[in-house]
Amino acid sequence: MDILKALASLRNPVLDKLMQGVTYLGEELVFMAVALILFWCVDKWKGYFILAVGFIGTILNQFLKLAFRVPRPWVKDPSFEIVESARNGAGGYSFPSGHTQNAIGTFGGIARGTKKTWLRVVLIVLSCLIAFSRMYLGVHYPTDVGVALVTAVVLIFVLYPIMQKAKNDPRWMYGVLGCMTLVAIGYLCYLNLWKFPADLDADNYNEGLSNGWKLFGALVGLIVAYSIDERKIRFREQAPLPGQICKVVVGLALIVGLKSGLKAVFGMISDGAFWDAARYFLIVVFAGAVWPLSFPLWQKVGGKK
Repeated sequence: MDILKALASLRNPVLDKLMQGVTYLGEELVFMAVALILFWCVDKWKGYFILAVGFIGTILNQFLKLAFRVPRPWVKDPSFEIVESARNGAGGYSFPSGHTQNAIGTFGGIARGTKKTWLRVVLIVLSCLIAFSRMYLGVHYPTDVGVALVTAVVLIFVLYPIMQKAKNDPRWMYGVLGCMTLVAIGYLCYLNLWKFPADLDADNYNEGLSNGWKLFGALVGLIVAYSIDERKIRFREQAPLPGQICKVVVGLALIVGLKSGLKAVFGMISDGAFWDAARYFLIVVFAGAVWPLSFPLWQKVGGKK
């Protein structure tokens, strides 16, 4: 708490808004957008790599939150004040930091895969700023940020060479997907079979359960999408700049619409975890195997006649 209080003494309206903007880059929506841009437009294998790091990192993060059940700083010390605008993005248990996990996994993962020194430096600095913003805003302890950072870095360096091999040998990719499946099933078994203490916060548990099923559905969708692309589509990421812009803007808009539309439709049927899994399964299949069918069209937009 001493470090958080020291950082709190540095706060001012300008820094508060700046750090709130920086911390937003660790949100799930940003991760999804960056991963899809890589997947669709730059290098699908870097997209798979970022998705694998994010998937495993998120499950580890959710597991540690429920295993340690560390309260947020302002819950532990009611006299401690946070930057109020950060409260909505700081639900659940504190340890470890999900924003830091996302930021390091996403931007650190891209840094690992680029040979451009200037870009690598920018991405590493940005990742560290996002991690720092969580402490500045008062929503995470240094240990929350530190453990999430280390976990993400380890995943990056372990998975990168494996994904490089998977690029040329589908057996490696199916091996990665198989390991991810075991991790997802293990997490769901933990949630359903472990005897949690009586003081477990029901909202945090339900959030963890919902996230577990969403991740499982997304994983099954990724397996299906990869199999279809590997055997049938083999889409090309390249296109003229106007085509790339249209591809991303229209594709992301469709995914956001699909995400909201399926939630509304499935919500009328049931609010159970199965439907969360089904929704994310369909979203990932669309992103990985349906939308790429339109890529030959975008390759013609803005090209030389």
